[in-house]
Amino acid sequence: MKGIVDPGKAVGSSLFGGAFSFPVMVAHRGALEHNIATLAAFADQHGLILVPHAKTTMSPELIRAQLDAGAWGLTVATPSQALTLREFGVSRILIANQVFDPAGLDAIAAQLAGDPSMEFLCFVDSVAGVEMLSRHAGTRPFRVLAELGHEGGRGGSRTLGQLLEVASAAQAAEGVELAGVAGYEGALTSAGEVRAYLHRLLEALEHLRVRDPILSVGGSQWFDVIGRELVTCQAKVMLRSGAYISHDDGYYRERTPYTRIEGELLAALEIWAHVLSVPEPGLAIVGFGKRDAPFDEGLPVPRGAVAGATVLKVQDQHTILRLPPDSPVKPGDLVSFGISHPCTAFDKWRVMPVVDDDYVVVDLITTYF
Repeated sequence: MKGIVDPGKAVGSSLFGGAFSFPVMVAHRGALEHNIATLAAFADQHGLILVPHAKTTMSPELIRAQLDAGAWGLTVATPSQALTLREFGVSRILIANQVFDPAGLDAIAAQLAGDPSMEFLCFVDSVAGVEMLSRHAGTRPFRVLAELGHEGGRGGSRTLGQLLEVASAAQAAEGVELAGVAGYEGALTSAGEVRAYLHRLLEALEHLRVRDPILSVGGSQWFDVIGRELVTCQAKVMLRSGAYISHDDGYYRERTPYTRIEGELLAALEIWAHVLSVPEPGLAIVGFGKRDAPFDEGLPVPRGAVAGATVLKVQDQHTILRLPPDSPVKPGDLVSFGISHPCTAFDKWRVMPVVDDDYVVVDLITTYF
């Protein structure tokens, strides 16, 4: 098991006491608990329904903690993720994506037929998508949100006219039920762009004849703007933020709404590894790489004994580090790094130790990717 030498001795032992091999990524309990409580409180204060994106962690332990803190349900990106959440016992699931997976839709339809308490939503942005859902619907309809996108964005109809065409198709199709409108503002680069986009979503919602409509939005960069702009919205506003649960020392540290509003999120993930070599002055080779830490939205962030160093490159099993002048770092030192972009961190670890402030392991979290 990656990172764990003796699972039986892991909980209750020091991270550095011999039950763990290195590299190993840990999650800090205090930071996780703080972040879960912080966004739950934000959603409650702003009248938002929190439906966190589970693709960040795919961890039953963390998903349960989010539900216990008041989350309405969980968001995923694919039918397979939705079915995994069903195995975790989750009864309310939103797929924030278009779905063209026949086997996945058949399996979800069977879940809906077998469990009257299950609630399910997904996105559509084309008539073809509506037709696909209609073909695979079972005894209960697939509830859908018509997605409105923006230029340069991912999915979503690009104009109101296109969205209304999709919405009309959904209202006419057997086995499909239109529930509202959805969008994703995370790729936008300014608060002004986000405000304009949110107003387009509200305009789209006004054109739909839907009882108790839903408006779903969400990333982890602009929920402060969402909270202000949609506070008087008459729809049920579902916020899909996911990366907040662990936050980070890179991408989201720079982009979190808590750089603009009161409060904070805490970086919960840290990776520990040995210095393998200092082959020339100012250069260190550390024993972790792309298989252990994310590198797609910023490189790992040196902490502790290597704070002030610069990560030059992350390779398969090595990280190349430029040390500051007169650094005392030497081969064999155990050093730590924060991460950037948690959504590609959890998937690299099937089991992750949870530590307290003294690096005593208090729990293990599992992931299912």
